[in-house]
Amino acid sequence: MGLLRSLPMLLVVLLIWISHLKAQSTSPARALDALLQDYAFKAFVRPKTGIPYDGIVPSNLAGIKIAAMRLRSGSLKKRGVPMFKEFMIPTGVVESPYVERLVLVYQNLGNLSMKYYPLAGYTYLTPVLGLLAYDASNLSATNLTELYIRASGEPITIHFPDVQSSPAGANAKCVWFDLNGLANFSSLASGNVCSTFEQGHFAIVVESFAPAPAPVFPTPPSGGAPNAKKTNKKVWIIVGSVLGGLLLLVLLSILVLWAQKYKQRKKMQQMEKAAELGEALYMTSVGETKAPAAMVTRTQPTLENEYVP
Repeated sequence: MGLLRSLPMLLVVLLIWISHLKAQSTSPARALDALLQDYAFKAFVRPKTGIPYDGIVPSNLAGIKIAAMRLRSGSLKKRGVPMFKEFMIPTGVVESPYVERLVLVYQNLGNLSMKYYPLAGYTYLTPVLGLLAYDASNLSATNLTELYIRASGEPITIHFPDVQSSPAGANAKCVWFDLNGLANFSSLASGNVCSTFEQGHFAIVVESFAPAPAPVFPTPPSGGAPNAKKTNKKVWIIVGSVLGGLLLLVLLSILVLWAQKYKQRKKMQQMEKAAELGEALYMTSVGETKAPAAMVTRTQPTLENEYVP
């Protein structure tokens, strides 16, 4: 019973530990997204729907450009956005979960692209551009979780204005980094245009003839496609092991409780059976047959009117 009382405390400790583990596994790129969301929302003073507002980043992020645009969900789906910086958003784009108003945050990582999105074996021909969506119900909120937006018809296109020339014989490719930092490659829609059906970060790259040097991170490297994938896998293995152990603990507690109740029930049944049978009779043999017999005669029989001569 004491073990069962301690289960809620174990659950609380487990949740705190999982949150701490996830915080430790956050990549520099994801931490940057949260920071840029905060500074982009600060650009809204008296925002008008459908108007982009440029934000200001701190001095240690000089070279990064951000902007934010507030939209109605229905308007985004029916009308799209003809041009939001380098992004052309067609009709039919929907978000999940549904919100009445949302904010599109634009990122241009400039000369810090390789720092936050290192891509071994490839050279960037353009800066990394980002497009993320957030709930607009509270414009002073920070550390918001991104909405999942997807184009249901025509894809979203990214028109890169300045593309460096690729080396002779090398084919330029589009790269899309999803929210987990995984890199996905595709062909160019045209000379300087990439397309996507989801939000994320985008660039044009070319395969390098020599491996690119590893970038220096201000914090231990956990970003990038291979590291992020390995870290997430390790986190879920640990979380699964802990949850499995907790489930086994609960099952063992239930089994112990059931065994105690079964033992008590058997004892009660034995006591009830003994009460119903009463005192056991002494058995004696009469010929070849056994029959109950009284062991002691408690009172001697007497006649009421015994004759005495």
